Amino acid sequence: MKSFSDSYKAAGVDVTAGYEGVELIKAHVEKTKIPGVLSTLGSFAGLFQPDLIDLEEPVLVSGTDGVGTKLKLAFTLDKHNTVGIDCVAMCVNDIICCGAKPLFFLDYIAVGKNIPTRIEQIVAGISEGCRQAGCALIGGETAEMPGFYPENEYDLAGFAVGMVDKKKILDPTSVKVGDILIGLPSSGLHSNGFSLVRKIFENEDLLEFRKDLGSSLGEILLTPTKIYVKEILNLQKEISLKSLCHITGGGLYENIPRALPEGLGAKINKSAIPSQLIFKILQEQGNIPERDMYNTFNMGLGMCAIVGPEEVNKAIKILNECGVKAFELGKVDPAIIGVEIC
Repeated sequence: MKSFSDSYKAAGVDVTAGYEGVELIKAHVEKTKIPGVLSTLGSFAGLFQPDLIDLEEPVLVSGTDGVGTKLKLAFTLDKHNTVGIDCVAMCVNDIICCGAKPLFFLDYIAVGKNIPTRIEQIVAGISEGCRQAGCALIGGETAEMPGFYPENEYDLAGFAVGMVDKKKILDPTSVKVGDILIGLPSSGLHSNGFSLVRKIFENEDLLEFRKDLGSSLGEILLTPTKIYVKEILNLQKEISLKSLCHITGGGLYENIPRALPEGLGAKINKSAIPSQLIFKILQEQGNIPERDMYNTFNMGLGMCAIVGPEEVNKAIKILNECGVKAFELGKVDPAIIGVEIC
């Protein structure tokens, strides 16, 4: 028999809604099951047995993140089935930058009021993100927190764990002068800079169809973050990948140097990045200096890979065959401190 408490319900926490939510998400969790999953939904902890056969020195790699104020747009539009993809993406895209394969993911959802059908939508997105990344959703937590969050709002965060053989960990110190940066396009704004986005568009109708965008502004802004795991894993099998950079908060100026050794910079050809209209609209409507744009948003660049010049064409071909329209982005240059975008 399920537990219940009328007194707790009177205080704003409905435990029966939690049980209903668990039943609704079971099918979504099951879709992410991969070899190694040992636990079932409802256990106190998630269990995963990794396959270590081909790993000489296994190293665990972890990453954690949330979706940020992009969630505010989900609340406004009452659309909750994509932000879970963002949450997974922000974690697994970081993990892959170490050369690791994501194994499993856990989520944390804190709500003002537990609405089971909304929880199901959120978890459906998380499940989809896990399937795109090839990892399992092995657990999570939904916390009903009346008085802390408004009834129609929530926060969403998660963390992922991956594994890599120690000798295959990507090491930025291996990057040399003349190495080439290969760009992988973003699917839009991803999950960064939304406090500024919301300020710029605070008086806009997010549901109105716009001819210039081919959709509503809300649809464009809620486009989920691209997950690059499978493409990068394929790339690693075929070439000597030196370093990877996930373009998140801080844009190109903050993130690209993290993939470079101390003392080396990168010259970036901004015209090589496929243009996306949303960035132009943001810059013009917000009257934002170009440097601030590249220091806040991904500007159409979701991730970049650094390879030796002899492997550029092969790397681009592999990524193109995986469905990613990769391009030559720039070059490692000792005369540059940090990043020069021109």
